[in-house]
Amino acid sequence: MKNIALTLFVIVLFSCQNNAQANKNQEAVINAKPIEVPIKNSKAKAYFASGCFWCVEAIYESVKGVDEVISGYSGGHTKNPTYDASNTGRTGHAEAVEVIYDPKVVSFSTLVEVYFGSQDPTQVNGQGNDRGSQYRSIIFYQNEAQKQIILKKKEALAKKLNAKIAAEVYPFQKFWVAEDYHQNYERLHPNNSYIQNVSVPRLNRFKAKFPELIKDKH
Repeated sequence: MKNIALTLFVIVLFSCQNNAQANKNQEAVINAKPIEVPIKNSKAKAYFASGCFWCVEAIYESVKGVDEVISGYSGGHTKNPTYDASNTGRTGHAEAVEVIYDPKVVSFSTLVEVYFGSQDPTQVNGQGNDRGSQYRSIIFYQNEAQKQIILKKKEALAKKLNAKIAAEVYPFQKFWVAEDYHQNYERLHPNNSYIQNVSVPRLNRFKAKFPELIKDKH
């Protein structure tokens, strides 16, 4: 019986681990030197993973100073990830967004506040019913200054909530743009049941929480 119990314990232990991080290729990504994306046409780029990218794209696009948000994949060890491949949880990638913004209007620090304030920061490997390593929370830093901003805000939030914050902190390496049909999904598919029942309520909760950050309606 003891041997059976031990075997079951080992199975459960390994099944509970995030398979996306449990290999040497993924360790190399986590420990890599960050790549800094240069400012172009006075616009900077930042990268976040926080559950379904349809939701996250809509949230960041509502923020003053954000020009555009692109859905894609980042944080993994495989090249040219696809939606189907990322859903296996074996690529190491998470659904992520590229936020193109004007740093004179909105700071990276504020974008990190948007990140933590628009999700359940304690949920591991997912948001809501979207579960799996492809939906895990990751904040990507491009330099030491950004890393310190992230770590300080993460630590402060942990103290405030008296809970462990799930977001992983990764050095940015590369962002892979998702398939065309994922882009602007919430805006283009307002009657989709997921959009109505998950994305829009999440967006509205964010807007109610940070009204001062929301773009003015024209």
